[in-house]
Amino acid sequence: MAKVLYTAQAHVIGGREGHGHTTDNQLDVDLRLPTEMGGPGGGTNPEELFAVGYAACFESALMNVARRQHVEAGDVAIDSNVTLSPNGEGGFVLGVILDVSIPSVSDRALAVTLIEDAHKVCPYSNATRGNIDVTLLLGGEPL
Repeated sequence: MAKVLYTAQAHVIGGREGHGHTTDNQLDVDLRLPTEMGGPGGGTNPEELFAVGYAACFESALMNVARRQHVEAGDVAIDSNVTLSPNGEGGFVLGVILDVSIPSVSDRALAVTLIEDAHKVCPYSNATRGNIDVTLLLGGEPL
């Protein structure tokens, strides 16, 4: 078994129409079904939280990969889209698009390599690989 470096803890009541917080009280959110799904909106939802978490994790992975390759990645930004779609069997599936911007890396081939290498080490990428579709973009363009 791998050595655990960190454990995040959260408490949620009421599901998509409830409330959630982390046990350290650093995150405290009202959860609401989005208006696009017939809900009232006015809060966040699991897909938004996943989008933020995946983007943050992926950016950290990319910065680590760049550092190991002695590349100055500079100000990296990631736009993350998480979709929720019916699976045709009464359930739902997620999809992810990560659009990465690395303005300080002008060599497209190098930027693509950094993104692909980050996708190999990012914990979110490793957790979702083979389970959901993840599309990686560089500046809005497919790798």
